[in-house]
Amino acid sequence: MPAETEPTLTKGGGTAAPAATRSAEARAALAGVEHEPGAKKPDPIVVAHGIRRQFGGLTAVDVEHLEIQKGVITALIGPNGAGKTTFFNLLTGFDRPNEGTWSFKGQALDKVPAYKVARMGMVRTFQLTKVLSRLTVIENMRVGATDQRGEGLLSAMFAWLWRGQEQDNTVKADELLERFLLHKKREDFAGSLSGGQRKLLEMARALMADPELVMLDEPMAGVNPALKQSLLGHVKSLREEGRTVLFVEHDMDMVRDISDWVVVMAQGKVVAEGPPHTVMSDQRVIDAYLGSHHDQDLSEDVEEQILAEAQAEIDAEHPEETK
Repeated sequence: MPAETEPTLTKGGGTAAPAATRSAEARAALAGVEHEPGAKKPDPIVVAHGIRRQFGGLTAVDVEHLEIQKGVITALIGPNGAGKTTFFNLLTGFDRPNEGTWSFKGQALDKVPAYKVARMGMVRTFQLTKVLSRLTVIENMRVGATDQRGEGLLSAMFAWLWRGQEQDNTVKADELLERFLLHKKREDFAGSLSGGQRKLLEMARALMADPELVMLDEPMAGVNPALKQSLLGHVKSLREEGRTVLFVEHDMDMVRDISDWVVVMAQGKVVAEGPPHTVMSDQRVIDAYLGSHHDQDLSEDVEEQILAEAQAEIDAEHPEETK
C-alpha cells in the first residue's frame, strides 16, 4: 500500500491530515514525554498494566506499566532472557499472563485469541519465520488476507461468492510483492527462499491484513547484510503510511537508525524508556547489557566484594541452606 499523500475524508465529511503528517505529529508529541519506565504517552495505541508471566518459580515478565505511542516506531531491546518475546506473545494472544490487563485502541484484549487480535489490526511476525513452505509465495500472501468469504465450509462450494474477492486479494498481494522485491519469486515455493527473503515475505504477508500496529520480532536475525538496508527501508515506510511499529531487536545500529522511542527490558521488567540517544547512554541500560560492575577494574579487593555480594544474595534466597 503506498503512503498517503492526499488528505483523507473523515466520517463527518471533513478532511484528515495525510498519514505522513500524522506520523510526524506523533513523533513530535514524544518530545514532552518523560524518559522514565512506564511514562504516559499522548496517544497510546497499546496500554499494558501489571502484566506478569511466571513459569514455575521463574518470573519471565513483570511489566508494571507500559504505553506504546501511536504512529511511531518503538524498539523493545534488552539482553537475552529479558522477556521481550514472551511479552510479545502475551500482547498478541499467543500466551496468557498470570495477571494484568492490556488493551489495543482502548479495547481490552484479555481472553481474546490471537487470530481475533490480528483481525483487530494488531499483527506480528516471528523471530523464526512462519512461512508455509509447501505453498507458493503468492499463496502465502493470499492466506494473510482477512474476512475471506471462501473460508466458510458452505460458501467454499460456490465460487461466484468468493472469486471476485480472491482476485482483489491477488492484486493487492502482487502489489506488495513488487514493493518488497519478491515479485520474481511469485510462483516459487516459500520453502526455497533465503532467510532474508522469508523475513520480507512474512512482513509483506502481515500487511495483507492492513494492520494498524505491526510487531516485528527480531526482523534482522539471520538476514543477509545485503537485505538489511532493504528491510530498514520497509520498516520506515510502515511509519510513513501512518502505521505503528513495535519491534524487538539486538542490532543497536538498526535501533539508532529507525526507532523514535526505545523501551529497555531486563529480567522481565521495563528498566528504561526514551529516545535512542538518551537510552543508549542511560546507566541502567549499560548495566542491564554489561553488568553493574562492567566499568570497574577487577582488582583482588573488588573481585572479593563482588563474590561476597553474590554469596549474600544466594544466602538470602536460600536461608535454610545456611543453617
